[in-house]
Amino acid sequence: MSRSPGRKQENHKISRELFVLTYGALVAQLCKDYEKDEDVNACLDRMGYSIGIRLIDDFLARSAVKKCRSYSETADMIAQVAFKMYLGVTPSVSCSSATGNEFSLILDKNPLVDFVEELPAERASLCYCNLLCGVIRGALEMVHLAAEVTFLQDRLKGDAVTEIGITFLRKPEDRKHRR
Repeated sequence: MSRSPGRKQENHKISRELFVLTYGALVAQLCKDYEKDEDVNACLDRMGYSIGIRLIDDFLARSAVKKCRSYSETADMIAQVAFKMYLGVTPSVSCSSATGNEFSLILDKNPLVDFVEELPAERASLCYCNLLCGVIRGALEMVHLAAEVTFLQDRLKGDAVTEIGITFLRKPEDRKHRR
């Protein structure tokens, strides 16, 4: 029996939709479990971090990428390979510091919010997609890159785009191996 050529892509789309719906249910349950948005945000970040420290092995095995030699290469790798591989989108990258350690990933389309219209007024400080920040932070930590990852702009909060800020916490010369 032969498979139709578009079947794999169709299964991928179904899997992504199932993930997005499941993620929405998870966030809704966390909102019921925690009164404060800050607690929900922290929980999503912790969950994402746990996913990130495990996901990096899959990413390195499936992508066969080479070692990044700079923070800008790392940011480009996150945007062009990792986001494309796992979420099917490619954010644009911009460097936002003269020192070269702060970057923004700008998503024109965020697949995690496909079925979300807006946040309830009583949840104004909720960072709905904070799981992504934890995933990025956890994955970077596993390749020995300490980073602070936060949402700078969010379409769910009325901003024009969704923007994730990544600040690498060490200077590039601190990363060199000692012999």
